[in-house]
Amino acid sequence: MSVDRSTVWEFHGGQPGTFTYAREAHPTGVEAERELAQLEGAPDSQALLFSSGMAAATAVVLALLEPGQTVALAQGGYFGTGAMLAELGRWGLRYLEFDQTRPPPDGVDLVWLEAPANPLLTMPDLEAAAAHPARVLVDSTVATPIHLRPLDHGADLVLHSGTKYLAGHHDALVGAVVSRDPAVHEQLSHFRHLTGSICAPDVAWLLLRGLKTLRVRIERQTENARLLAGRLAAHPNVETVRYPGIGGLVSFDVRGDAQTVERSTRLIKNATSLGGTETTIESRHRWEGDRVPVNLLRLSVGVEDADELWADLEQAIG
Repeated sequence: MSVDRSTVWEFHGGQPGTFTYAREAHPTGVEAERELAQLEGAPDSQALLFSSGMAAATAVVLALLEPGQTVALAQGGYFGTGAMLAELGRWGLRYLEFDQTRPPPDGVDLVWLEAPANPLLTMPDLEAAAAHPARVLVDSTVATPIHLRPLDHGADLVLHSGTKYLAGHHDALVGAVVSRDPAVHEQLSHFRHLTGSICAPDVAWLLLRGLKTLRVRIERQTENARLLAGRLAAHPNVETVRYPGIGGLVSFDVRGDAQTVERSTRLIKNATSLGGTETTIESRHRWEGDRVPVNLLRLSVGVEDADELWADLEQAIG
């Protein structure tokens, strides 16, 4: 479809139509939301796009929780989520981390899982989480709906940093939330309208483009990642390999200095973020400190030739 960049739409007979003001919704975004909802198995119009993954995450917390409530957050997941929740502690929100391979703790108001956790790559116990009385959110950025549809496993909300695999080309900053409950969807939609955290039409169009090739890209990235994870595990200069068996994300600990390794690759880009068609590598300790091993490297595997990627890794690791 073409991009509709309008910010306002004309009334008909003095009455607003389907679209009135782009801060509330726009045609390109609604089409992308419909496509994503179908991929996640949710009814039409129960996905919402945001200006970034963190904007989507913040909207969930502020729209659905109240001061004094507590989030149970998966250990070893994206550090930005914990940093955001800690910042909101000034407004009376509490959070605690837990081992997501086990049941969530009692007495919490939202269970926040990550499938898999980035960068430690544990997978959540979805059955145990679904049995908990609190709402369950799954950050499924890395799994994508190609490998996992959390709503099918009892989750209430699915979060995506669409910047990563959904858009897939390192050129679109976008987040998304898919809701099981229409009432929750409406709460989030109202909050997005009030706060103005909707994504722009051009970005929504880029997301639509990415969704068209999502399965092909994810299948190739998974194939490459499985091969590289196996070869890394057999390398004498690699201490630990973490790979959940799905998706394109691998993390591993090297014997020696991780930052020397990341600076030594040639084909593989030394850059942050993940999920694009080009392979990237980085030391996560520079951002996350001692919550991750100092020699951990996060490898976001792209669609390049797997043997060429391995040759580059092998010469960098030494």
